[in-house]
Amino acid sequence: MNRTTTIITINSVAQIPTLDAIRSIPRELTIKLVFEEEVQSQREVIGQNLKTELLGFQVRIHRTAPEINIVKLITDKEIEDHQDFFEQCAKDYRKIAEELLYKLVDKLDLKLNKDFPMQTFNELKKEGVSNGKVEGWRYCVHGFHCGFENSKTGQIVEVPLVFGQEFGDLDPYFFSNFIKSTPEYRPLPIEIFEDYEDGVRINERMLMLGKFERISSNIGNHYGIVVSDRQKVVIKSYLDLEKINQGQNKQIETPKFNFWKFIGIKK
Repeated sequence: MNRTTTIITINSVAQIPTLDAIRSIPRELTIKLVFEEEVQSQREVIGQNLKTELLGFQVRIHRTAPEINIVKLITDKEIEDHQDFFEQCAKDYRKIAEELLYKLVDKLDLKLNKDFPMQTFNELKKEGVSNGKVEGWRYCVHGFHCGFENSKTGQIVEVPLVFGQEFGDLDPYFFSNFIKSTPEYRPLPIEIFEDYEDGVRINERMLMLGKFERISSNIGNHYGIVVSDRQKVVIKSYLDLEKINQGQNKQIETPKFNFWKFIGIKK
């Protein structure tokens, strides 16, 4: 389903819709406020105020065009009413992600570091073989993920590589894309219009409902979200793995480990 847009030309502050009027709009509608020259100087202040007041909305202040776009995000009630659907999506995501990762491991004959898969897949990037095809899926190693796209159906699955053998981390943007690209879910019982922002709200509400839970990653200060009803796995931190490899009893000074340098990102 596509959104429709209502354009309102603003010549004075008095023409801006009231907060109650904006709150009453359906999610299928975008309100575009187009500011005429007389009030363009007030656009930024008005936009910031709308962001503060309109919880549960996406308020975009255009960087160059004299406009503000307002949309309503997925509501708590909509998420609660469809919590079983989102829980099943999360379970499916986890199952398919694990299957795809091991298909790729077998195809490339990789010796997977099960405690820290990122180490194994980082080597593919160094060797220049970080993308290709496996059983009808295109794959690409990027950032903390190995992305897969089905050549026939267009289904998209981003497999996280920094949670040990836990491959069900639900990045809000990737999770939304998975749901929207999965043929078996169509037509969706509830629309997702804003991939990232709606995804964030889905995750946050499902956490409150106890359907999802937070997990730590291999990397310090990096966390994920997974479905609660699952077979849990132990996730070790990379620094703990380094200590084990070096030998806990060795009293030698080692250089400080730089994870970002390790994966090829300068910080």
